[in-house]
Amino acid sequence: MTVQDYNNCVDEYSDGVYRFILKNLKDEDNAKDVVQEAFTKMWERAEDIDSTKAKSYIFTTAYHTMIDFIRKNKRLVSEDEVYRPEPSSARSYSDLNEILEDALEKLSEVQKSVVLLRDYEGYSYQEIGEIVNLNESQVKVYIYRARLALKKYIGSIEAVV
Repeated sequence: MTVQDYNNCVDEYSDGVYRFILKNLKDEDNAKDVVQEAFTKMWERAEDIDSTKAKSYIFTTAYHTMIDFIRKNKRLVSEDEVYRPEPSSARSYSDLNEILEDALEKLSEVQKSVVLLRDYEGYSYQEIGEIVNLNESQVKVYIYRARLALKKYIGSIEAVV
């Protein structure tokens, strides 16, 4: 990868990578740090990277950098200590985006990442598998289970509207 290829990659993919990381971390400063770290890692390995695979490489690197960041900063709290109120279908929300954000937060990191990559960023199952180090059938299973969990959390459309 040449310097020009790297600069083109930054111009083309930095916004998409940032949106993906921000959706997961919910903190602009931390998302910027993770994206910058991912592009730094890419620059350090630029001569080994094929420019045709730059998009996959940067999303994969950003994903793994984000996972490392989460693991490093996660407080150790046992599952029993966490209070998770059950969603009530009787609640009235005026903002569908708020409901979707709440539902996404209930998913595991892998489920959340694959759903965001598929439904928000538009990646194929194969590309998602390369980014998160899963095979295509595992990606499909995670997406299916995540969508079931989202459907269960959100409930019927009548409860949302």
